Amino acid sequence: MDHMGKYKDWLKRMPAGDPLRQELYDIKDDEGQIRERFYKDLSFGTAGLRGIVSAGSNRMNRYTVGRATQGIADYINECGPQEAGKGVVIAHDPRHFSKEFCRIAAAIFAANGIKAYVFPELRPTPELAFMVRRLGAVSGVNITASHNPKEYNGYKVYWSDGCQVGSQIADKMTEKIEAVDYFDGIRWGNYQEAFASGMISVLGADADGEYLDLIEGLAIHGGDELDLDIPIVYTPLNGAGSVPFSRMMKDRGFTNWHMVPEQKDPDPDFATVGYPNPEDPGAFALARELGARLGARLLMATDPDADRFAIEIADDSQPGHFIHLNGNQTGYLLVNYILEGKKSAGTLPAKGAMVKSIVTSTMSADIAASYGVKMFESLTGFKNICGRIPDVVGQGYDYMFGYEESVGYAACPYIRDKDGISAGMLIAEAAAYYAKQGKTLLQVLDGLYEKYGWYCEDEPNLVLKGIEGSRRIGRMMAYIRENPPGQAGGLPVIKTVDYKDGYEDIAPSNVLRFWLEDGSWFAVRPSGTEPKIKFYFYTRGESAQKARQSGQAVREDFMNLVNAVK
Repeated sequence: MDHMGKYKDWLKRMPAGDPLRQELYDIKDDEGQIRERFYKDLSFGTAGLRGIVSAGSNRMNRYTVGRATQGIADYINECGPQEAGKGVVIAHDPRHFSKEFCRIAAAIFAANGIKAYVFPELRPTPELAFMVRRLGAVSGVNITASHNPKEYNGYKVYWSDGCQVGSQIADKMTEKIEAVDYFDGIRWGNYQEAFASGMISVLGADADGEYLDLIEGLAIHGGDELDLDIPIVYTPLNGAGSVPFSRMMKDRGFTNWHMVPEQKDPDPDFATVGYPNPEDPGAFALARELGARLGARLLMATDPDADRFAIEIADDSQPGHFIHLNGNQTGYLLVNYILEGKKSAGTLPAKGAMVKSIVTSTMSADIAASYGVKMFESLTGFKNICGRIPDVVGQGYDYMFGYEESVGYAACPYIRDKDGISAGMLIAEAAAYYAKQGKTLLQVLDGLYEKYGWYCEDEPNLVLKGIEGSRRIGRMMAYIRENPPGQAGGLPVIKTVDYKDGYEDIAPSNVLRFWLEDGSWFAVRPSGTEPKIKFYFYTRGESAQKARQSGQAVREDFMNLVNAVK
């Protein structure tokens, strides 16, 4: 059935009085809108479903959420009564319809004989990941669009290991989902009745306490080793981080930290920030204003579901100004702080391991190697990064840390997703530890560059929305495969890896990676959750200036090649 046929079928079958039906009726003369909403069904990407909230099969709404939940329930029940009896944990973020979608999912699971555990209010994604393992649940769902603009919502799915579902399980779930009719195939259930019968259970405060106790147990230094009066500003960007971050900072004894008041409370419109992604320096605007007034040394931010985390550091050369660190640079600081701290405490494992994504800087691997720790690689996404933990442990290693360049960090093996709360605790602790020694985080970072080599990290992307955008991204990837660059920035390409069929122990993925003769490298891949094609440039030089100059030349050559594809 083509997009117009699906549109007419939805109009015909939707109940009278349903607001979504009226929304579809209002676009009856807009063929472009109809095509965008119905040219495909919303499908699993890097992190489950994600899309604009509105009517249509390619949108987030009660029907797409209901269909996905029914399909997952069918898959769980097919796994047998023992698995189904373990139940499902469900959380949500502050976005429009997140709580409603959470209750819809809980009621559908309950109607399919699967108990649902829900939180009383919004909670961070990493707490959901933790509770799946803590409760021994078969699966977990978080209703969240993470850092996307306000128009979006999403549906992250986890399995019993506490990781986002890998491709093997996701493919089986997709088969079940695609077999569900949007209107006749869903057992909707009733939330209140299921709650009264015990098929839906609301988690208590002890769940929050266990999650935070686990995070606070990651502390490396404490007490007199830390300057706990260091001025710090934090913003949850109107998301789920406010309450747990506050408690964590209080528990750790920080006495001079402040939260951006305009961004303290949940806001589904993100009116104070627009694009609530801490990876974007623009998200720090209000934090910078407050930090300048208070003389803050460190600014920290988490995204709406508190799994992403980013920082800015006071620029002593310009009072009141702050330097935004990219995800790689924050990763360097965390990798070094963890290893340095454990070595000084005599707790560095004899066989330690860390994990990074294939598009994350290799400088962190050099830092790890200097401490005798092996850096494993994985595909992007924490279902892959944390999904390597069992393999790493099975090889006799102690997992210590995992991260990727898109400001995601996983410091605890029992929380198998990126966690902005634990990353924030460790960075705040590191800032306080180095402050006690008279050093800033920026000085520490510069020291790492001086020791391991000056890197320039550059991660541009092209946003190409809609059907035509998706097709152009496909043409770009095809062209690069057929016409791989032989040089970039005046340096020959000495190695090319195409991950489409897998590479070594890395599963297949739509990624291309190129190495230059001086150790620099670059990569390209389409995003799995956003209408983007992403680029990654990591160039090395004898100084910061030379690394930047090399990076600009490499980027210019490769982007000219890509942009020529229309």
